[in-house]
Amino acid sequence: MDKDPRTKYAVKYYTPHTLPFVVMGLCIYLGRWTGIPANLLYPTQTALVAGCLAWFWRDWRDEVRVCADWLAVVAGIAVFAVWVLSEGFYPRMPSTGSDPFASGRGAWVYVFIAFRVFGAAVVVPLAEELFWRSFALRFLIRSDFKSVALGQFSWFSFIAVSLAFGFEHHRWLPGIIAGLVYAGLLYHRKNLFSPILSHAVTNLLLGIYVIATGQWTFW
Repeated sequence: MDKDPRTKYAVKYYTPHTLPFVVMGLCIYLGRWTGIPANLLYPTQTALVAGCLAWFWRDWRDEVRVCADWLAVVAGIAVFAVWVLSEGFYPRMPSTGSDPFASGRGAWVYVFIAFRVFGAAVVVPLAEELFWRSFALRFLIRSDFKSVALGQFSWFSFIAVSLAFGFEHHRWLPGIIAGLVYAGLLYHRKNLFSPILSHAVTNLLLGIYVIATGQWTFW
């Protein structure tokens, strides 16, 4: 018996945009459930998610047109500033962060830090923007999300996805602001590269800030 056409559509089009994010989420919750140290789990998570992104890159590459986008860079810097400067001004969800030196010292600590920065600045922005800004924003307009133009505006999907993106993070308030900013870039540019770049700038600066100050709770 042939598969339901809707099932075929979901497997073909939903999977490339959602699986990297799902794998990332499963790894995060696996760590919470099992207590596997972050310095062991995070490199594995980064490799798995990067592998998913590479496997499906032909399915999403046309949405990402690489270009010089200074607006995205400035927006990423602004979101970083909000993320750090808003600390202590709102009730955030509990988080211990991941101090790489808590489990010992040595070369592996620096390997973990390298994975953490690379994952946050490259892998996470790709996986999250594919899911939230490419898939979810359009899926909430029409389940046949590929029939919706990238960057098509809808108040419902704009607000719903920005809220969901915010509450995905322990620091939900700057998370919501980040979601609004990244979506705004997509609406303006009609190019998924813009929110990916902005997200990457935010995370890279946050990684540099964490390493420089030792504020591991941001990780």
